[in-house]
Amino acid sequence: MNNCVENTKNMSNNSIDIHKPKKVLFTATVVKTHINVFHLPYLKWFKEHGYEVHVAAKNDFINEPCIIPNCDKHYDIQFVRFPFSKTNIKAYKQLKKLIQENNYDIIHCHTPVAGVLTRLAARKNKNTTVIYTAHGFHFFLGAPLLNWLIYYPVERFCARFTDKLITINKEDYERAKRFSLRKNGKVYYVPGVGINLEKIENLKVDIKQKKKELVIPEDIPVLLSVGELIKRKNHKTVLKALSQIKDKNFIYLICGRGVLKEYLHNLTKQLGLESKVKFLGFRKDIAEICKTADLFIFPSYQEGLPVALMEAMACELPVIASNVRGNRDLIAKENLFEPEDVAALTNLIKKQLESIQNKELKKVAYANLEQYSLKNVLKQMAEIYTNKWEHKSDT
Repeated sequence: MNNCVENTKNMSNNSIDIHKPKKVLFTATVVKTHINVFHLPYLKWFKEHGYEVHVAAKNDFINEPCIIPNCDKHYDIQFVRFPFSKTNIKAYKQLKKLIQENNYDIIHCHTPVAGVLTRLAARKNKNTTVIYTAHGFHFFLGAPLLNWLIYYPVERFCARFTDKLITINKEDYERAKRFSLRKNGKVYYVPGVGINLEKIENLKVDIKQKKKELVIPEDIPVLLSVGELIKRKNHKTVLKALSQIKDKNFIYLICGRGVLKEYLHNLTKQLGLESKVKFLGFRKDIAEICKTADLFIFPSYQEGLPVALMEAMACELPVIASNVRGNRDLIAKENLFEPEDVAALTNLIKKQLESIQNKELKKVAYANLEQYSLKNVLKQMAEIYTNKWEHKSDT
């Protein structure tokens, strides 16, 4: 167990609390690239409401301290994303012991493996409210049959140990409503984890200076994709589409890192795009880059409700996205393409390059995002945490 770095003051040593402190546990596969990316506002909410906040997740920080703001205790549990790994048996036993010892008031679990193991470990804790957020079921329209054979039965089984099941896109919500939850359990639709629209809106970027920093000519259209360099993010389809556009100049930026880095670099060379494609790796200035770009391309095979896409839209970027669950909740049909339809994507990019300064499109994209704001989502989550949900759309 590690103590997390806290942003809140501890109670005075002289104070005596005769009541048992309320406790909440957040679980997810990893800390840095999940808990710290998506859930810090919710840890803060619990601290502000008097909870002792615990996190159980693998420490994926490399050569830097594991810092989780507003966390009182961090348990470094070695979850493995491959569900059949023997390491997950040890993780389950650690979770079960942890949950029994702390008698949590609320457990909120995230990510498929951590979500399954946590709910199994907490299944006998009748006085604990168990919440699971599905960030995109692995079974969905168009998913491989194997996904349905493995993940669907598991999620359906684990639902019986779940008090509140939160989905973040409409397809998952409609499917989850058919599950049988714990007695008085409920399925909710909450639009994502929330994006800080106010912060993005107030962000000022010197585009000329940013292009200089990125070594981009000032007068060339900038295309942008954000996502790990993995198969699911489908960067190869964009590269193939761009190789078909011979008569227009552009620079294509890819932000992200992953196991396909070498493959995508080689593909770029094979397609003759070396002078037009820049791999920027992991970036902490995505919003600044979005405000510098002219077009956002999001080609994933699978999504829950993509934060990167919403942030691009909040930056008033025209967007093109694959026609998959989650993306369909955000993007007009005319700006969607089938994930492997290179010709369709090529035509969409050509069309957008011709009208890159389409102000009307930008305003429409931004206007649709208010429901996905951090302020709105946090309000809905607070209602769920406090059993004050009043929304009629999920009944």
